[in-house]
Formats: sequence, C-alpha cells, structure tokens
Amino acid sequence: MVIEVVPKGVRKPSWLKVPLPSGYRYYEVRKILRERRLHTVCEEGNCPNRAECFNRGTATFLIMGRICTRRCLYCNVHSGYPEEIDLGEVERVVQAVRDLDLKYAVITSVTRDDLTDGGASLFATLVKGLRQEFQGMGIEILIPDFGGNLDALEQVIEARPDVINHNIECVSSLFQSLRPQGNYRRSLEVLKRAAEGGIRTKSGLMVGLGENYIEIRNTLQDLLAAHCRWVTIGQYQQPTYKHWPVYKYYTPEEFVHLDKEARALGFEVVVSGPLVRSSYRASLYCGQEGKNYRGGKGE
Repeated sequence: MVIEVVPKGVRKPSWLKVPLPSGYRYYEVRKILRERRLHTVCEEGNCPNRAECFNRGTATFLIMGRICTRRCLYCNVHSGYPEEIDLGEVERVVQAVRDLDLKYAVITSVTRDDLTDGGASLFATLVKGLRQEFQGMGIEILIPDFGGNLDALEQVIEARPDVINHNIECVSSLFQSLRPQGNYRRSLEVLKRAAEGGIRTKSGLMVGLGENYIEIRNTLQDLLAAHCRWVTIGQYQQPTYKHWPVYKYYTPEEFVHLDKEARALGFEVVVSGPLVRSSYRASLYCGQEGKNYRGGKGE
C-alpha cells in the first residue's frame, strides 16, 4: 500500500489550531527566561503548546545552547556547530526554577556529539544542584542517546532524577531516514539501562510521518520490552517545507484509540492527543498535580 503525502496548501484540521500567545503570565515567564539568558524547547522547537504552558508558569529548559549537532528531518531546532558550554547555565536554571516557583522541573538539551560524554555530566550536575536547592521537587530530564556512551548515561542515572525521558520519535522503518545520526536499537537501550537503574522511564512517539497502525503497535511493544511504561503520542506537524512532510493528520478519535491500545498493551501512563508533546503537562501525570492524566485534544 502506497501512503501519500498530504498535499501542500491543504489547511491543518481545526483540532490543531491554537490561540496566539497572550496573557500576563505568558509574558512574565518569557521575561524571566530572557533575563536569565535561558533557552526553552518550547520556543526553539516552535511547540504549539507554549502559550498554554507559559500561562501555567511552566517551561521546558533547553540546556547546552540552541544549536544541535544532529539534523533530524522533523525537528525545528537549529543544527550546526554549537558554541562552547556555558558554565554558568546550571546556576541560571536553578535561579529560573526559583523565579518560576516550579514544583516540577523538566530539562532537555540539544544533542552534543562534539562533547566526549554528550553533555551527560552537565545533566548530572544540574539534577544534583536542583536536588540540593529544592527538596521534594520533581525532576524530569529528556536526554539524547549520548552516542551510545553507557558510562555517560550512568552519570545521569546516578544523579537520580525522578524521570528519564528519551524519545523514540518514530517507528523503526522510518528511523534511519528521519534520524540518520541516531539508532533505533540504541535508543531502546538507553531506556532499558535507565529503567534497570531504578529510574522511571518515558518516551514519546510522533505519528503522521508515514507509519501504519501495525508499526505503531510494534514500536509500543519495543518500548515495553525496554521496560518503558510511560508514553506520549502526538501528531507530527511539519515545521517548514524543508522538513519531512506530513502523511496523515490523525483525528482526535484515532488518538483515543491509540491511548486505549497503549494501555491495553501494558503502559501505566499514556498521554495521547493531536497537540501532545513529550513534556506537555508533565507534572500532571508524574504525581505532582495529579495522576495518570489522559489527553484528548492535547490537554
């Protein structure tokens, strides 16, 4: 069966429309981030939920700069040769967490293949710094694969974040095309090692890239085999015409079906919806503001 690309010029369905950023809290959060000279994946990745999340006083910090050493065909983050590591960034993140009065912090990074440990030591230092400063706060980190460096991964595990997230992003048949510098099995190994280290693990999957339901199910089963029990499922949206095209817009009803399918397979926490992203409302289903949150349109 040939899967056709959604033709150029076709409008996105109504369920993918979001309001323009506005509100006092939105601008307050943005001001704090600017003053602390910090990046967020919300802005760099052009996330459709950034207005909602900023208005809730939350953001996902993007550390190690804003230039990624990899060029994944679905991602809006800039790629190229990154700048040197900013040694003051860890303290500024800690200060921003205090400014925002966060009870749950989510931190991710660009991929830094230019660093020996892929930046794992910086993740570990930041987790330890947050633990020392804010007792009882939840910490989730969304990490790259560190180039398969298991010693680097161990540094992160030993720092004891509450959740280690590593996104599989797409089904195995599309992985090499979309993530040519990554490896599907290596990503599963990252999740498996983190789970075996006693950390809750989580992964995210995008749909609409050209996969079919059997491939989605197989990917979910692969994640379960890697001891991952939390998953997010969201609609891929093409950032620019230079990126990978959209092959299908899944309906809200189809995301409900995927939610039920994932739960039936054995996932403990599932967030499935057109606007869902891997860090979206993370605190709701980690137990900080609620438990086992179920997404609809992306809420």
